[in-house]
Amino acid sequence: MNISASDVKKLRDMSGAGMMDAKEALKESNGDFDAAVKYLREKGLADSKKRSDRDANQGTIGEYIHFQQDRAVAGVLVELACETDFVAKSEEFKDIAKQIAMHVAAMKPSYLNIDDIPEDKIQEEKEIIAKQSENDGKPQEVMEKIIEGKISSFFNDNVLNEQTFCNPEIYEGKVGVMIDEMSGKLGERIYIKQFSHLEVGS
Repeated sequence: MNISASDVKKLRDMSGAGMMDAKEALKESNGDFDAAVKYLREKGLADSKKRSDRDANQGTIGEYIHFQQDRAVAGVLVELACETDFVAKSEEFKDIAKQIAMHVAAMKPSYLNIDDIPEDKIQEEKEIIAKQSENDGKPQEVMEKIIEGKISSFFNDNVLNEQTFCNPEIYEGKVGVMIDEMSGKLGERIYIKQFSHLEVGS
């Protein structure tokens, strides 16, 4: 199939992918732009997994201060790590760090990754869910599925990388997947290293 330069440019504008990746995606999807975007996203996720053992000792701090009338009432700092100074200084990278800080302010996650949750906290949640289900008269045979589903919801509500990104105009999906796709797009390992959230009265 003959892929025109204008088609490649259109896909690059849509996805931010490099020229060769965009051309390959259009060939693989027979010129279907939606399928090509999906192909690039999947390729980005696969490539990011290959980079997971690389050092990422560069990065930037994304910050957000929320004001109420004339005073600051909440503040967030997010460390977004990458491999090179070149990526760390890019406007796209700095903007994403800022957007994640705004997301943290809005969604108030308690943990960065599922592995950061203490085991006793997870057990406590399971016991609460089991007790609620028992009080609701749920049969024992469905209790395990109820607990599994509600624990998954607990992760989605409280773990930053598991949360749905709060601004669908920028990205529709989980924060962690967004970062993985950005890693594939920019060609190096990118991840959220840590975050801090302060709020008056909390």
